[in-house]
This record gives sequence, C-alpha cells and structure tokens, in this order.
Amino acid sequence: MLNRRDILSGLASGVAISVLPSHAFAEPGVAADKILLGQAAVFEGPASALGLGMRDGIMAAFAEANGKGGVNGRKLELVTQDDGYEPNKAIDATKALIAKDVFALVGPVGTPTSMAAHPIAKEAGVPFIGAFTGAEGLRSPYQPHVVNVRASYFQETEMWIERLTKDKGFSKIAIFYQDDAFGRAGLAGVKKAMDARKMSLVAEGTFERNTVAVRAALLEIRKASPEAVVMVGPYKPCAEFIKLCKQLKFEPVFMNISFVGSDALAAELGAAGAGAYVTQVVPLPTDASIPVVKAYQAALAASDAKDKKPGFVSLEGYLVGRTVIAALEKAGKEPTRKAFMAALTAGAYDFGGFKMAFGPDDNRGSDDVYLTVIGPDGAFKSVTSLTA
Repeated sequence: MLNRRDILSGLASGVAISVLPSHAFAEPGVAADKILLGQAAVFEGPASALGLGMRDGIMAAFAEANGKGGVNGRKLELVTQDDGYEPNKAIDATKALIAKDVFALVGPVGTPTSMAAHPIAKEAGVPFIGAFTGAEGLRSPYQPHVVNVRASYFQETEMWIERLTKDKGFSKIAIFYQDDAFGRAGLAGVKKAMDARKMSLVAEGTFERNTVAVRAALLEIRKASPEAVVMVGPYKPCAEFIKLCKQLKFEPVFMNISFVGSDALAAELGAAGAGAYVTQVVPLPTDASIPVVKAYQAALAASDAKDKKPGFVSLEGYLVGRTVIAALEKAGKEPTRKAFMAALTAGAYDFGGFKMAFGPDDNRGSDDVYLTVIGPDGAFKSVTSLTA
C-alpha cells in the first residue's frame, strides 16, 4: 500500500432514489427536512456494474446517517440519472440533475463522462464530488469545484511499472486500453512511469468504449511477445481479452486498473481469472478488521441495495457518501455550497482505515494504492509484491 496522508470523519444514512420536481430551496437542494444530492452514472449496458455499485455504496452511507437522524436534522436523498457511460449523455444527465436543484453531484462514473460533465457543474456552481476516475484532468490543473476521494491513475500506473520491473525484472511491457479519454489517461500514466526508467512499451492495442471488440488489439499485442500486459478498461472487454489470450496459450502477467470493476471482472473471468492483478484505491472490502470496512459491511447489509455482497466499487461509493456527510456536518446547521466546499477541502479526515487530506490548491484526497490478485477460488487477496 502506498500511504500519503490522513482522511476523513463522518457518518451516513439511508436514501430514496426518486425523481422529484424542482423545489424552492433557500439554498439549492436544502429543505427544512432534507438535502437533495444527484448522481449521473452508468446504470445500463456493459459498464453498468460500476454505476450500480457506486450508487449502492452511496445509498448505504446515506441510509446509515439517516437512521441516526440525518445531518443536523436533515435526511439525505439521492436522485439518479443514467448517462450510459457516454459523454454527450453525461452532459444531458448532469443538466437534468442541476435542473432538479441538487445541492451537489456525487459519485459520477468514468473519465470521458466526468470530463464532459464537470464543466457543466462548474458553470452552475455545483460541487462535483467523488468521481469514480483517477484522471489527472480532475486534479491538475486544480479545479476548485471538484473533490477527489480516490488516488489517481498516475499513482496506480506507477505502482504497476514499479512492481513489474522491480519484482519481476520485466522489460517487455505492452498496454491494452480503451480508445478514449479514460484509456489515454492510463496510457499517459504508464508512459510517464516508463520514461522515468528509460523504458518504452513494446506494443499498444486499443478497443472502442462500450464494446468487447478486442481481437485486433490482442493480435497486435501478441506479435510483440510481452512479458506483461497492463490494462486500462472496464470489466467486460478486459475479461474478454484475458480469456482469449488464455485460449491462445498466450499468458503474460495481466495488470488491471481499479476502474475495471474488480468483482465484476472476477465474475466474468471465472476460472480464467486466477493470477490476474488489479490495483485498488480502497481497502479490501471483505476485511472487517479495518474499522471503516466493518462499518461499510453493516451499512450495506442494512441498505436496500440489490447486491449486498461487499465489493470494491460499492466500498468506494460508501466512502464518497461518508465524505459528503462529513463535510455537511462541518458546514453547519444551514449548509451552503460554499460552506460545504470550504469544510470539505480544509484539512484531513480519517474514517478508520481510509485517510484523506486536502490543502490549498489540492483536491486529491487519498493517495493510497493497494495491490490485489485474483486467487484460484475467484476471490481477491491483498499482496505486497508480484512474488508474494
């Protein structure tokens, strides 16, 4: 685990997903008895497990807080909008949520969608909190309306190259990535880490977003006979790539990024998943010895989530929810967006095993990156190196 700083504090609570008419709030989204928040994410299609997982985690955190009376007497309510993991739809979904007078946008999913949506939020003066992406574009240059909870893709890709070169001594590394802003963000991180070691990729293979058309990429990469393939994509195309590789008896080390949707990846791969690595930006969701994970497990079990099995994506959603709650508690009894952002971006937070810190012109939150591997039983295990 790569540690950096110190994190948040907060509680959370239950949430109703509803599509509500616009209300005459004193501050947008703030009524006498509730605070309305919005989430634009992917809820249908080949990446839907990511949006659904984030929603489940946020709802579990809100339900936890609501069960304790809410935040300063106000219940937290979530309204959602499907963006299909497409930038143009993300813009429309974001505008629709802003029209409902949401107090803040929380838990958006994806780099291309977040990069399209956050300027809309900025123009409307709406906080943009806890995007499920490690893209540098939400971190540098500094965006005062954006708060990141997770570590960045640059931090994940640095761990990839560090472990592949130090633990394994590999020099032939290829990349498989989604041909859009997300994939290129990962590519930039890999090249940055390799440039620092005076290395170059031996091959690159791409695929289109919302497809599993990976054969051309596989053939291009296979020609270079890499020792490892680093992967920047969601679970379905990444699983398809790994399964096809194994069918062809082409078995380099596979290293996936956290956005992949780890639990969905393992489910898609089945027996073919053993030995595949994934870097994570949250702790192991099954490790109840970590206080925040224990609280998450209880909140998820008590929530209305359809899938109550602990997972990396819903744990990240829960942490985003806890972040929102912690900031609202600090913002006072009559919260405003300005007070909320001032409270959120001042200092450090510790939720009990997950830490974040913010400062002037620093919206990066956590810097923790964890290395995990899929075991023969399909379950994830934390490891400290590729030789563990």
